[in-house]
Amino acid sequence: MKQIDLMFRTMVAELQQRTFDAQWSADFPPTGRFVSVTVDSRSYWYFDQPDGKGGQKRRYVGPADDNEITTRVEAFRGEKDDYQNRRKIVAALTREAGLIAPDRFTGTVVEALASAGLFRLRGVLVGTVAFQCYAAHLGIRLPMAAILTGDADLAQDYAISSEVEDSIPPIVALLQSIDPSFRAVPHVSGSPRSNAFRNSTGYRVEFLTTNRGSEDYTDQPAQMPALGGASAEPLRYMDFLIRDPVRTILLHGAGVSVVVPDPSRFAVHKLIVAGRRQDDAGGRAKKEKDLRQAGMLFEALQETGAGRDLADALYEAWGRGPSWRSAITAGVDAVQKQYQPAVHRTFGILPADEIEKSRVLLPENKP
Repeated sequence: MKQIDLMFRTMVAELQQRTFDAQWSADFPPTGRFVSVTVDSRSYWYFDQPDGKGGQKRRYVGPADDNEITTRVEAFRGEKDDYQNRRKIVAALTREAGLIAPDRFTGTVVEALASAGLFRLRGVLVGTVAFQCYAAHLGIRLPMAAILTGDADLAQDYAISSEVEDSIPPIVALLQSIDPSFRAVPHVSGSPRSNAFRNSTGYRVEFLTTNRGSEDYTDQPAQMPALGGASAEPLRYMDFLIRDPVRTILLHGAGVSVVVPDPSRFAVHKLIVAGRRQDDAGGRAKKEKDLRQAGMLFEALQETGAGRDLADALYEAWGRGPSWRSAITAGVDAVQKQYQPAVHRTFGILPADEIEKSRVLLPENKP
């Protein structure tokens, strides 16, 4: 697996910082422009912004002789220049460095959630869209087949959502501003709360959360005060996945600052969930995708010098008990042959007292 050039990795780091900074000043998005309008010999500032239907939406800003407003307009011009430059960086990273951007609709959905404050409220982008971000984050090229998706999965810790005392805007209205056909998907339990939303083409946005352990919460969507009326599906192993997430960049538009799981945790988590997939057509397809993504990250993390972090994540998961070890074992047994050497090398750098315990995972050491 070949790393991209240092020049492009430097561009990723710069883009990530500048995109994060830009999200703090989003009152007037750079897709619009300030316009001076004269009325009765006095100039006023208005802000024109595309309405998404081929026209413009105009908002009143204030009189041009208001120094604070005019200073803001002048500052905006610099921000817009930065926005255009960031778009050029994204284009260079996708066209010249070979990094793959998400499809436009997915990028628009994630960008809207980011602008609404989801990642500020410690939401985490998970699933295949998060996997797409690891190309830029690690500075590697990933094959298109590993990152195709028709949905966006987001997660938030239950305790954080309950205690943060803030919320994104109503999620249904937010999604319908992108596509009016978005509707809440009824939960299989019959609960009136919904954790998933789907549009007329089948694109799905789903919210997940950590499992609280009690049987009272099994198969019931959890109420999440910070998610704008959305609930979230509690899942096992989610606490492991979204602990200590990292901030990175989604290569859409001028770049979207997002939060994703630590790639080492993502790789180990994929091994675990692959080992627990149902043995039916749908389960086998998901398992194959899980194992492909896990194998690529095991290889990429070692290639980029993060093998110790990967071993630490594996060591933590391995120590969580028999069911975790069983799932990891099943995942390693099934991982594609092309990635087995990378997976096996990770066990070679585990803490010394764990190497012998871990040998049971290696097929050549099984009875």
